Amino acid sequence: MPVFNFTMRKLLSTIVLAATAQLGFAQQVKPATSAKIYHEIAQLRHLVNVLYVAAHPDDENTRLLAWLVNDQNIRTGYLSLTRGDGGQNILGSELGDALGLIRTHELMEARKLDGAEQYFSRAIDFGFSKTNEETFKHWPQDQLTYDAVWVMRKFRPDVVICRFPPNKMAGHGQHAASAIIAAKAFKASGDRGQYSEQFRSYAAWQPKRLLLNTYRFGDRNTTSEDQFKLTVGQYIPSLGMGSGELAGLSRSIHKSQGAGTPSTPGVQTEYFKLVDGDSLSQSLYDGIDITWNRVGAIEIGDELKIIEEHFDYKHPDASIPALLTVRKQIATKVKDAYWRKEKLAEIDQTILDCTGLLAELYAKQPQAVKGAVLPFTLHVIARSKTPVVLNKVAWGSGDADSAMNLLISNDSLMSFDHTIMIPTNTPITQPYWLTAEHAKGEDMFAIPNDSLIGLPETPDNLNATLSLTIGGEPFHVLVPLSYKKLDPVKGDVVEQLRIVPDATVMFNTTLLVTQSDGAVTTDVRIHAYKDLRDATLTITGTKSVVATIKGLNLSAAADTIIPVNISAAVSAQQGKDDYALTADLSANGNTYNLTQHLIQYNHLPSLQYFNVATTKVLRANWKCTVKRIGYIEGAGDYIPTLLRLAGMEVDVLKETDLTSAAKLKKYDAIVTGIRAVNVEKRMAYWLPVLMEYAQNGGTLVMQYNTTQDMATTKLGPYPFTIASDQRVTEEDAKITFLDPQSRLLNYPNKITDDDFKDWVQERGLYFVSKWDDKYTPLFSMNDADEPALKGGTLYAKVGKGNYIYTSLSFNRQLPNGNKGAIRLFMNMLSVGK
Repeated sequence: MPVFNFTMRKLLSTIVLAATAQLGFAQQVKPATSAKIYHEIAQLRHLVNVLYVAAHPDDENTRLLAWLVNDQNIRTGYLSLTRGDGGQNILGSELGDALGLIRTHELMEARKLDGAEQYFSRAIDFGFSKTNEETFKHWPQDQLTYDAVWVMRKFRPDVVICRFPPNKMAGHGQHAASAIIAAKAFKASGDRGQYSEQFRSYAAWQPKRLLLNTYRFGDRNTTSEDQFKLTVGQYIPSLGMGSGELAGLSRSIHKSQGAGTPSTPGVQTEYFKLVDGDSLSQSLYDGIDITWNRVGAIEIGDELKIIEEHFDYKHPDASIPALLTVRKQIATKVKDAYWRKEKLAEIDQTILDCTGLLAELYAKQPQAVKGAVLPFTLHVIARSKTPVVLNKVAWGSGDADSAMNLLISNDSLMSFDHTIMIPTNTPITQPYWLTAEHAKGEDMFAIPNDSLIGLPETPDNLNATLSLTIGGEPFHVLVPLSYKKLDPVKGDVVEQLRIVPDATVMFNTTLLVTQSDGAVTTDVRIHAYKDLRDATLTITGTKSVVATIKGLNLSAAADTIIPVNISAAVSAQQGKDDYALTADLSANGNTYNLTQHLIQYNHLPSLQYFNVATTKVLRANWKCTVKRIGYIEGAGDYIPTLLRLAGMEVDVLKETDLTSAAKLKKYDAIVTGIRAVNVEKRMAYWLPVLMEYAQNGGTLVMQYNTTQDMATTKLGPYPFTIASDQRVTEEDAKITFLDPQSRLLNYPNKITDDDFKDWVQERGLYFVSKWDDKYTPLFSMNDADEPALKGGTLYAKVGKGNYIYTSLSFNRQLPNGNKGAIRLFMNMLSVGK
């Protein structure tokens, strides 16, 4: 067998790949920088964990996390109770589950930068709340505490740090709730009488202390000079920046919420207040032995210190022999099972990183169905003078391994071709928290089993295992099945191979509106991922099957559009109320009823999730007197889609349309999308044209904007001021009509209290706090025990036309099919006709 100093290709026989039970997140194996390896060696010397707890993505103090990990070399995790599902999205139209998936992966990308670990509970972010009492109407405290205890027993933090206090100073009910849950979990984690069913997986664990990381946010100040203080932000030469600068980069990954943050150089002070546990005066770890003396093996710490002091940045592989010696000592001398397991995993990773190992296993297609047979390419390379031998590749359990026993020559690529079958029991690629409907009335995700609690994403079990010998010692490395392509702009793109159903089914829209006679027309798109013959598509309403299309022959990788026409008579059979349609495709004894959703942004990997193919049919109970609408895009909402469904012509306006008011004369009304003034900097130049359009007889409806990074503050024909702290979060808050005779409340639809029933998440946000007398406020509303807010919707006559500014959350009501909100919005559009 020759030494491999050239690319070798070897076509192996077809085998079947089976998913392993490994619950880790296999990544393409890539070499680490010398700076990262040095940090790993330094962290090996510390036996201590710190857990940070807050409510949402971006709540964590990234500066502190970055300092703990990269300056102090301490293993640090962040437990976010939610995935940010109830937030806003400045990038696109995704909300709810889709936004939670985006923000989950933004957090994971942020953790890649600052080096901390990421955990979640099963709580759903149901939107802004003002008190923890309101929050716990949505979240069952015991279940949330269970999740937090699970993470603490698994991660075993010595120090737990909360971001928020358990009261109104937290500024958000979910913030306060995170502190309450952390305090409950802190006590329960070490109590063997609490959640004893968890002991099948993890032992009881009592952290040493619970701290509040106090802060100054706006007019809220929870700091005090008698609190424990740390100086952070010091320059870290291996990173070329301080932790404050790194924090700016990490936090700026939260692009969907426009959380761009400056990278701040220089030292800064962090404040801490003791909440529970032992007091502190010198460090976060007072009373905790964070050295190897903690497990009676101080000599291991001494040897790691020598390795750290002699580390060669140009030749990290020079540390491998000494690290292998320490590895044996950990395995034989450390009796504490937890620390033995954790530190063996850490040192194994460090040794692999020192070898400069790269391993990737990829196909040339991004997705596959179970049972598919795909050609894969395996690349393996090491950069190490210490011998690295590839003994075998286990392509999947139950299949023959490929014995190789090949010395990987230093810096010489080895390449193998292999055909792999995806196991027939492989589940589709889907976020585990979205696999089942959550319990009605509770904003908690349904988790298939406890082993998944806390995990940031679904474990990828489609892996090959490389059996290596490094310096004579055995190592096993998981390499995931991936997809790789060359993008002409990005270069190499490597992502997880996504598993999809044999076919997906999708209605052309998630809402439908009946025609004037009650009939319904829609399209169903079927995408087949493999050939299907003699398939049947069944469309079912609330009470009966409404359409059946038989004899469909579907070709792989092709879309088939099926028109569905439901007569007025068949539609009437579903009852007088709105109803739902579901689509099922049957073929070869299987039923396919899932719609695939792909989310693709440049700062994230491709994200996939599925839901049941369904659409809601609205029986129109509104009138509208306008036909042609101009729409200016903001941060993404459902307005254009809804208006088109209602039979209107909608044009998305571009810069060339907004150069003069004369070009806009053809529109009965113009609508600006949510946060248009925040995301579209040209609004400063467009608004004068829009005001002239209104002066000439047009109707301009502006949806809410935020106070952050506005293109202009001159939003209306007369002055007004919006406020970041004025919102009504209780979706059932009472509405008082301030001007009952207003045309906006009577024409062409009579607006009543019934039109404000069944709103979701909130009434509105970023209300106007001050306005010119020329504006007429339409509504008064407030959350419990708070003063009434009147700035939710303002109307003004402008020359011959009309101007409306509304902070009501139409962007959430309209996609949900709330007809009261639709009726009110139609009145706004129709006010001038």
